[in-house]
Amino acid sequence: MTLPPLEHARQILDTLLGYLGFVVRIEEEEGAEGPTLQIFTEEADALVGHRGEVLDDIQYLVNRILQRRDSAAPRVRVDVEYFRTMREDRMLEKVKELAERVRLTGQPAVLNPMNSYYRRLVHNIFVNDPLVQSESGSGDERFKRITLKRRQSSGGGSGPA
Repeated sequence: MTLPPLEHARQILDTLLGYLGFVVRIEEEEGAEGPTLQIFTEEADALVGHRGEVLDDIQYLVNRILQRRDSAAPRVRVDVEYFRTMREDRMLEKVKELAERVRLTGQPAVLNPMNSYYRRLVHNIFVNDPLVQSESGSGDERFKRITLKRRQSSGGGSGPA
């Protein structure tokens, strides 16, 4: 019997954390970013790690294992006691403040380097924004900077406004 992708992801996560010695409760949630597995535990700090690196690695592993079995499975977000949710909210608020400064001054703003997951969140904010656009730097680094700048008028041109 084949499990639905989210249930399989939950099983992968539960097994992985069990082997590592963590006692956890995992809840499934549906959100704007897609399905999320929310972890609750007495050892949240150990699962989050320094600035969320351990949490990012756990999410990466769960998705790699899940997608190896089912390449059409959706990406599953893994969070520990809403750490990622709160961090994303703070980061996106800062990005919106910078975008407002770009709207008012016309001066581009360069964001701190971020991984592809966070870059996707930022780019999604500006997809339909009539005044501000976001651009990632080129290259194959894992962490890239995004530049926020005014959109060009319909007259064309390739430089910043």
